[in-house]
Amino acid sequence: MTLPFLPAAAAQLTELTSIALMQHLQRQEIPTPLSSNAIATAFVKQGIGSPILLMHGFDSSVLEFRRLQPLLADHHTVWNVDLLGFGFTDRPADVPFTPGAIKTHLYYTWKTLIGEPVVLVGASMGGAAAIDFALTYPDAVKQLVLLDSAGFAKGPDISKFMLPGLGYLAAEFLRRPGVRRKVSLQAYADSSFVTPDAELCAALHLTLPRWREAIIAFTKSGGYNFLFNQIAQITQPTLIVWGDSDRILGTADAEKFKAAIAHSQLLWIPNCGHVPHLEKPEITAEAILSFIN
Repeated sequence: MTLPFLPAAAAQLTELTSIALMQHLQRQEIPTPLSSNAIATAFVKQGIGSPILLMHGFDSSVLEFRRLQPLLADHHTVWNVDLLGFGFTDRPADVPFTPGAIKTHLYYTWKTLIGEPVVLVGASMGGAAAIDFALTYPDAVKQLVLLDSAGFAKGPDISKFMLPGLGYLAAEFLRRPGVRRKVSLQAYADSSFVTPDAELCAALHLTLPRWREAIIAFTKSGGYNFLFNQIAQITQPTLIVWGDSDRILGTADAEKFKAAIAHSQLLWIPNCGHVPHLEKPEITAEAILSFIN
């Protein structure tokens, strides 16, 4: 873990899945029309075979898939990318941090690194980003997997605090360990998953340059709150995976996705919260692999 962009605290990771994923982490300069300079984009690539692309949730990173990615990589090439404005991807000062910019950056990342249709897997906010991407670039996405996805529900409602002079305070509030721990405890059905390693995984990216500015800018943009009336336009076969004890988004939206997307199937994961890829990774991986095949 000697990559120059990683915080020193990365050396304190203790769980094998966390350490292994960080050992595969790399960054590549991705040219985009968003800036005259290429954007240093963080990703983890594992496995051999047809491609799967993983997209993390709000204020998260590639570490969110530390338990799921190795299971999928036994059968496929799995790309796990930090979205623009999040994780360990660079946050250039001249780039907007909006859903449109995230989509553009992701397209050029896909075009540069992958270049063939993928199975697109999005978790929470990453699910909304995946839907937005699939609708705009349908030829790049052959199948869609939504893990307790945003899209119908509004994103994290901290925008009301993002008034001039208050954006800094709201972002710093979100940075506080106690606040992040409370969110983590809500995300899991089983609170024993909220370990020191898990809390470190969720916080490592907070010390990267311009984290605060990116969070403020994305939240002020309104996030993916525009998406709910476009979901029925999805044409790709879609798997909806949902924890039956989700306390972040609840459970009603799972059935909304199933009703809205023509070629979709819904899988409930019992005794599971908002993050099935972390709490029930084996069941989640088995469901995804069965769906792909």
